Amino acid sequence: MQRTLGTCYYPEHWPADIWASDARRMAEAGLTWVRIGEFAWSRIEPTPGNLNWDWLDQAIEVLGQAGLKVVLGTPTATPPKWLLDKHPDMLAVDDQGRPRKFGSRRHYCFSHGGYLAECRRIVGLLAKRYGQNPHVAAWQTDNEYGCHDTTLSYSGAARQGFRHWLRHQFSGSGQNDGIEALNAAWGNVFWSMDYASFDDIDLPNLTVTEPNPSHALAFRRYASDQVVAFNRAQVEIIRAHSKAPISHNYMGRITDFDHFKVGADLEIATWDSYPLGFLEDRVGASAEVQRKYANQGHPDFQAFHHDLYRAVGRGRWWVMEQQPGPVNWAPYNPSPLPGMVRLWSWEAFAHGAEAVCYFRWRQAPFAQEQMHAGMLRPDSADAPAIIEARQVAGELKQAPEVQPVQARVALMFDYDADWAWAVQPQGAGLSYFGLVFDHYRALRRLGLSVDILPPDSRDFSGYDLVLAPGMMHMPQDLKQALADCGAEVLIGPRTAARDANMAIPVPLPPAFPGLDVTVSRVETLRPDLPVALKSGGVITGYLEELEGSAEVVLQTEAGAAMAMRTGPVTYMGGWGDDAALDGLIGDLCARAGIATQALPEGVRIRDTATERFWFNYNAEPVTCEAGPLPAAGVLRVALPL
Repeated sequence: MQRTLGTCYYPEHWPADIWASDARRMAEAGLTWVRIGEFAWSRIEPTPGNLNWDWLDQAIEVLGQAGLKVVLGTPTATPPKWLLDKHPDMLAVDDQGRPRKFGSRRHYCFSHGGYLAECRRIVGLLAKRYGQNPHVAAWQTDNEYGCHDTTLSYSGAARQGFRHWLRHQFSGSGQNDGIEALNAAWGNVFWSMDYASFDDIDLPNLTVTEPNPSHALAFRRYASDQVVAFNRAQVEIIRAHSKAPISHNYMGRITDFDHFKVGADLEIATWDSYPLGFLEDRVGASAEVQRKYANQGHPDFQAFHHDLYRAVGRGRWWVMEQQPGPVNWAPYNPSPLPGMVRLWSWEAFAHGAEAVCYFRWRQAPFAQEQMHAGMLRPDSADAPAIIEARQVAGELKQAPEVQPVQARVALMFDYDADWAWAVQPQGAGLSYFGLVFDHYRALRRLGLSVDILPPDSRDFSGYDLVLAPGMMHMPQDLKQALADCGAEVLIGPRTAARDANMAIPVPLPPAFPGLDVTVSRVETLRPDLPVALKSGGVITGYLEELEGSAEVVLQTEAGAAMAMRTGPVTYMGGWGDDAALDGLIGDLCARAGIATQALPEGVRIRDTATERFWFNYNAEPVTCEAGPLPAAGVLRVALPL
């Protein structure tokens, strides 16, 4: 697989007489791809039906003549003001009932039929005009679904759509058109919440206290399905006119729609990687970790998403936006340490990326992102990022092609479980993403490469260790597949804790084949009251009381069972800290015959079929097994065949 570089460009922001110079400099820097158009609706159609294609025709031709390949974005993330005037009720509505307003981006509700029709129209016009253009080599649908908390909309259109969706979900029951089946599944006898009709059901916001968790989870599933349908509508139109691959650029730690289901309709998954912004804004790291990695980013956060989106793309994935310098949107916006842009690029390639594209080509001197660095300064002089990009481009010419290889360790990720945790965290700050990420970090600290698997996986061939912590609803066939897969399996806490409609199942969880373990009671812990383990480390946040005849493999200092095992299946009844997870996962790796190593702080490795990559996230040099690693450095070592 060839590895390539690219950038994101906005020709509509700059005079046409500098486009050719920009294109030449891009090609000279070793770039292959240029993404354009994703925010340009008002320039394509400044007034209803008044289509202005000349500038876009020219921009695509200029880029193509320079030898660059265009990724053409659909402009549906930024509907123009005239479109809002035409459909004033198309705005998304927040959970307090407030419309989101015009003046930024992503100001639409996925459930609004009139807006969907307008999107079909503009995407159709775009696809017909450029579907056979030789310079348009890939497409992007919309931009960053879910960013800025825009998946869940509590609009009138969403209310009507949700009712229709529920009617479909509960149809065929033969009981009053399904409403009694819904009442039973949701437990609506509680607090006299029974409904006589689907038309009685409102959205789960602005209730006096928390809404029924079954109701809230169902609405999140509906909202996710709306994103999937919205994306599919665009894909179907583009495919009718173009054979070029179609992508979408996801974001880090945006979990409120199912990326696997969106990805099933696409050829390529891409994501937007902003390591420094995410460290301050999304990782959830301690103040100490934030200080240590302020100019480098978290050593595992980017890697986690590389592995996640490799799974979403079924092997084909890119970084569509790579941070090139300070951004404008995090609580604090430092500069990357010298060498980090190169490190981030090579880390993506080590995880199988086909392309890394830097956002953006030139820093804009106006509007919301004027403080967001680019590859060029606003005066068109080189910014530090382009120097490192040129270095990466030169190295790519000498580098062998990536040879992907299946890891020996798999970690399951389930968006539905994240919604269930969000609906019922049971303790402040507890999240499914956080739990899974902690397990991923433990695997990486032990020097392991990891494959992330979707929740519909049933074939675990080739894996020696499979982890599925926190998957709140685990279907019986998945339980059986894990029990029979022959690998070491780690589940819990909260694995199989709810049925499909968010009720506690009986028999009590986890009800896992061949494993005599029952969760008899749960509690959540104050951050300042962790529970110590005999073997070292502590339980924080979430704690379960376990019963059963399975072997006890971890105990609290008070003697309570904390992890229990039968054969290859281990159930962990608490949220372990780093020391606890290191010990537990290290033991499982030893049982599975997987070699581990204790890496220096801030050093990580990633294996391909032929190479081992070493990455130093530290601001100072480190000596590792492969030799000296410079600060923000990368080493590539050939593996024995």
